[in-house]
Amino acid sequence: MADPARARKIADRIQELIAANLQQIVKDPDLGFVTITDVRVTGDLQNASVFYTVFGDEAQRERSAQVLEANRGKLRSFVGKQLGIRLTPTLEILPDGVPENASHIDDLLRSARERDEDLARSRSGATPAGDADPYRTKDDEGEQPPPSSEA
Repeated sequence: MADPARARKIADRIQELIAANLQQIVKDPDLGFVTITDVRVTGDLQNASVFYTVFGDEAQRERSAQVLEANRGKLRSFVGKQLGIRLTPTLEILPDGVPENASHIDDLLRSARERDEDLARSRSGATPAGDADPYRTKDDEGEQPPPSSEA
């Protein structure tokens, strides 16, 4: 098991290498505007997960995913030559779900904010349903309590 700090350094280096040289390695016009967002390397330095995002519509994301998967061997070969370590980690190229999750959370927050505003508007002219002071006071001591429902 490698040192976690070393695994993080290797992950950072893989991210830099792929991000800086992606267009030169993958010479395909179908590759969209790809951003390498994160790389995670296992503790034994055998596997690396490369996370990416694609700017564009769903069709562009699909084409870019196919192009990246088809060129995974070229990317691994390039990374292996540049890293200079004994074993080159296998690359697993995965789409990053953070942007979609963030937009979903933004939608939920916007919906909650709208419900809060509606509730505040409905409260603005509201009055209590019963008496203004529903609690007993000392003036009420002479009154009889309501009959109980015991039979």
